[in-house]
Amino acid sequence: MKTPVAEIDIDRELVGRLVRAQHPDLAGPLVLVANGWDNVIYRLGADLAVRLPRRQVAVELLANEQRWLPVLAGYVDVALPVPVRAGVPGEGYPWPWTITPWFEGRTAADVPPAARSGIAVPLAGFMTALHRPAPPGAPRNPVRGVPLAARDAVERQRLRTTARSAELLPLWEELSAVPPWPGPALWLHGDPHPGNLLLDERGLAAVLDFGDLTAGDPATDLAAAWLVFDQDARDIFRSQVAADAATWARARGWALSLGTALATASADDPRMAAVGEHVLDQVLRT
Repeated sequence: MKTPVAEIDIDRELVGRLVRAQHPDLAGPLVLVANGWDNVIYRLGADLAVRLPRRQVAVELLANEQRWLPVLAGYVDVALPVPVRAGVPGEGYPWPWTITPWFEGRTAADVPPAARSGIAVPLAGFMTALHRPAPPGAPRNPVRGVPLAARDAVERQRLRTTARSAELLPLWEELSAVPPWPGPALWLHGDPHPGNLLLDERGLAAVLDFGDLTAGDPATDLAAAWLVFDQDARDIFRSQVAADAATWARARGWALSLGTALATASADDPRMAAVGEHVLDQVLRT
């Protein structure tokens, strides 16, 4: 499977027209830096970025970021891409869009897993601070924060396409049978893979891409223990989070689910395919 086809062509000229028309005081040079599943991102000048949905399905996700990131930023000590300005449809572009800060650094996906151990403690701290009861109006996400059993049919289908199905399917059956989260729905980032963690020379510089922002089982986010780290750093991470045995087992189940998604849906993205393979290797350990 490859990256979904964009539903609208978003080039530099279009983005430039949008910025000049709606936020002329921020206009500046634009450089394309990402063209992902849901959004296109252009760097704007030295200090800003423009984030625009490339598919209709991403529009609500961007609206959630605009609504809730200013709130969540008050809970955590790590930088978040809190919107600087909000854009509206125009210049032939049909959806809302956002101008955010630009953070210098490189993603954890761009460094070897063994070199990520230094962020185990700050990432645990970020999640501990974020994982607090969410209000009734928090975004709902049918594929994050839900009981693992709700993902069973999709996961089994993905596992059938992997060369490691004989090893992974029994593990999935074991982990998805763990009792679901009994507590209140907690705020979740929702997509804690290393491509969404920005590093600089001091460590964890920012947590990016809250498109899957939702509330539910914190095990979804704790899957980062396998997505991001190797065994030694995972042990450090676990020592810093308040996760009982059942939550930790569900986190491993979420890591397996997210890992198979990355491994089977990144045919045109070698970096994320490598993340997927790393995860599947790690979940077979502990």
